[in-house]
Amino acid sequence: MFPQHVFPETAEINSQEHLVLGGCDTLDLAQEHGTPVYILDEATLRNRCRSFVQEFSQRYTNVQVLYASKAYINPALAQIINEEGLGLDVVSGGELAVARAAGFPLENVYFHGNNKTPEELSEAVEHGLGRVVVDSFHELDLLNRIAAEAGKVQDILIRVSPGIDPHTHIYTTTGIIDSKFGFSIQTGHAADAIHQALVAPNLRLLGLHFHLGSPIFELEPYQAATDLVLRFAAQYQEEGLEIQEFSPGGGFAIAYTEDQIPPTIGEYAEAIVSTLTATCGELSMPAPKLLIEPGRSIVGPAGVALYRVGAIKDIPGVRKYVSVDGGMGDNIRPALYQATYEVVSAGKVNGTPTEKVTIAGKYCESGDVLASDIMLPCPETGDIIAIPAAGAYCPSMASNYNMNPRPPMVLVHNGQSRTIRRRESYQDLMLCDSV
Repeated sequence: MFPQHVFPETAEINSQEHLVLGGCDTLDLAQEHGTPVYILDEATLRNRCRSFVQEFSQRYTNVQVLYASKAYINPALAQIINEEGLGLDVVSGGELAVARAAGFPLENVYFHGNNKTPEELSEAVEHGLGRVVVDSFHELDLLNRIAAEAGKVQDILIRVSPGIDPHTHIYTTTGIIDSKFGFSIQTGHAADAIHQALVAPNLRLLGLHFHLGSPIFELEPYQAATDLVLRFAAQYQEEGLEIQEFSPGGGFAIAYTEDQIPPTIGEYAEAIVSTLTATCGELSMPAPKLLIEPGRSIVGPAGVALYRVGAIKDIPGVRKYVSVDGGMGDNIRPALYQATYEVVSAGKVNGTPTEKVTIAGKYCESGDVLASDIMLPCPETGDIIAIPAAGAYCPSMASNYNMNPRPPMVLVHNGQSRTIRRRESYQDLMLCDSV
């Protein structure tokens, strides 16, 4: 059965049993744009943006949804995000440069990161970014000096680490005490950071931020951390801490495989908002502006990666390798996080899955495997393979390993396709080189 819920909302199967996205036959897309290629469904992308705004806004009037650019960003996507009324969170000067190139309103941009460089902080101050989310004592000192030299007062949030385990992969868990991110509440560093920020003449502390990790399939960690951080903040109200803004970050899960059923956006919203309002009421704390930072959960479900099958190697009694023309260079997550995906033969979606195969990439690594021991209709050289939930982190973490050009990004909508990021050329790979 076709795993509809892991594919974009517009996914369907036509009379030829081909996978269709945004009204476009994926075999035609592969022929026109080549493979590997990322397909991004505009309807799903916009609907996910609107759902986050709607589900949180109907429960809490003072809310701002910020798209987490690290999931994937380029100028065309930034324009869509802006059109849907979202802000951005960025984690590098490069992501900030994309926002500027797209004409994104910089007062709606929040700058995250555990080791922002002096150049990046200077750019943030110079260009009038809305907020800098401060992550270390070094950054507190540095940003205060940079703002002073510019004759400005920079609005900031402090990132705290609440010490709560969200039960996700160890590499993507960020809210525990043993993390490179944020000021730990348990060690007393968060309290020290608040005190230092409150007396910094060129910084204006507006609130607190935390991020537990990603992807989080449970609601309870958000509730526990929201309550804990608000109660922590209440201790410093008499010292001048006014929580005007509060962010529980992002990390909202999506389904990568048919058996994964993450909470709905509404369920995440209810868990966070109900805890926020209840705790603020109990503490007689003014209700702050709520900031939400989805990334993966917006762009991830909108994306599908298409590959073409090349070599097929059958080792009797051991394994059948089906090699495709991409791999860890365009999707590092299986090798890095042991991530699992659904795989569909785009030209025979309703075909009976008769073969147990492993989808191998073309990169010179034994670990370059996109999916292990999955069932597909009898694979043949030239088949188009579709892997859903590829919009987040697959393109943003893509590399040129083995000097392979990175794939293009194609936006589909109402039967039309347009390239929003072209395929790299061999010349592109050498643009920065000299002899």
